[in-house]
Amino acid sequence: MDNNKDSRLIPASIIAAGFLIALAVIYSKGEISKDSKISESNTAAQGKSVTSGLDNLRPIDSGDHILGNPDAVLKIVEYSDLECPFCKTFHKTMHQIMDEYGKDGRVAWVYRHLPIASLHPRAFKESEASECANDLGGNQKFWAYIDRIFEITPSNNGLDPNQLLETARALGFNESDFKGCLDSGRHSKRISEDISNASKIGVDGTPYSIVVLPDGKKLTLSGARPYEEVRAFIDQALGFIK
Repeated sequence: MDNNKDSRLIPASIIAAGFLIALAVIYSKGEISKDSKISESNTAAQGKSVTSGLDNLRPIDSGDHILGNPDAVLKIVEYSDLECPFCKTFHKTMHQIMDEYGKDGRVAWVYRHLPIASLHPRAFKESEASECANDLGGNQKFWAYIDRIFEITPSNNGLDPNQLLETARALGFNESDFKGCLDSGRHSKRISEDISNASKIGVDGTPYSIVVLPDGKKLTLSGARPYEEVRAFIDQALGFIK
């Protein structure tokens, strides 16, 4: 037996247990407390406290991009950057979560834009392209579009801009219509509003998610958390709901 290997496993179990205990304390106090700060250079890290800003979360409405039942018990609002490598990873995790919790209406996923211009200058235009997909094809095409962008981008501002039209063609859009939408910049205001709202909340990195409970309480779930950890977080949050 490798005693060293076993000893390395112990801290992980302690961390997992502590995570669930912390969530229970957070809910009972109605506040969020985080240990370390998100930064643009390490967006997978756990976030700083944004307790005071959570009330600034823009209410979820029919104009949002929602995957799953809009009346789901839990709603996870994610602020994401299409060129962020951690967002690319977390996007897959969230699809796993929706496969497990979305089909029976327990969880809905709300996607909002937070392209980080200082790191990913191309991400803003990619966000606009996804809005064009929504404009021309509706919510289903929006999700199909961002799924494809996350699939093909190498991240860190690495996606060839020509792929925006290529992706549109692959999804069946009229190229002229899509290009006209993209060139017009008519969705830039929508992207900027999401960025502004994230700033008012106190979000300073991606991915950053806020779990909204039926009673209005909000829990932060920051960084590219692994599937099992997100699953445990959701199970614990569902346990608070009467």
